Amino acid sequence: MKHQLHICWLYPDLMSTYGDRGNIIVLQKRCEWRGIGVHIDCHGIDSPVSQITRADVLFMGGAQDRQQDMVSKDIAGKKTEEIRHKIEKGTPGLFICGAYQFLGKYYKAADGTKISGLGIFDLYTEHSGDQEERLIGNIVVKPELLAHRNMRYVGFENHGGRTYLGRKIEPFARVIKGLGNNEIDNTEGAVFKNTIGTYLHGPILPKNPELADWLIQKALEKKYGSEMVLEKLDDALELSARDYMINRI
Repeated sequence: MKHQLHICWLYPDLMSTYGDRGNIIVLQKRCEWRGIGVHIDCHGIDSPVSQITRADVLFMGGAQDRQQDMVSKDIAGKKTEEIRHKIEKGTPGLFICGAYQFLGKYYKAADGTKISGLGIFDLYTEHSGDQEERLIGNIVVKPELLAHRNMRYVGFENHGGRTYLGRKIEPFARVIKGLGNNEIDNTEGAVFKNTIGTYLHGPILPKNPELADWLIQKALEKKYGSEMVLEKLDDALELSARDYMINRI
């Protein structure tokens, strides 16, 4: 195999709700179908920081407050600094729901407890209390990625926290149908350099294969230092399913 990629799956035993594992399967398969070698490091509590250092793609799924608190204790220090370094240097990443919130400054839970985030993304998330309704349902968005602005992505959102973006970060997408970051400003997720945070479960990559290929392409270009054109795959089934969902929603 000419090209090889390392994917670091951060805390799969703690941060992997709503079928987020499907995103890893899609990345792996879409690499393998093209003859790209792929190795997945399952990074857990007490795993070495070297797994993060060698990563060409970072991935982290969603979880509840208790799991996020456990992760925050393990990831503090060298691991946080290495993740920050990787993201700022352009390593592509995908962070879903709780992991997306975790990249921000803080998450305020329903009981008022404030969980510190990694402070990499200029955003914060707050839950007003147990009485507030969760933001749940199918969602259609228009991605802000330059090459994808004529596309529509679909997913499923389920979050109690409301996320608010700062001035130093851009939204990942604009909401066409659904609720998004906070059901007020029409934004969904956030993007910084080549790292995406989003509330789209489903999981997101099987429903939107173009995004999986964007992550793979960016990873190859970052690692090998040249432009890459990925071999086209037959995505007729995936695109047909997405069109059906868009029309249904």
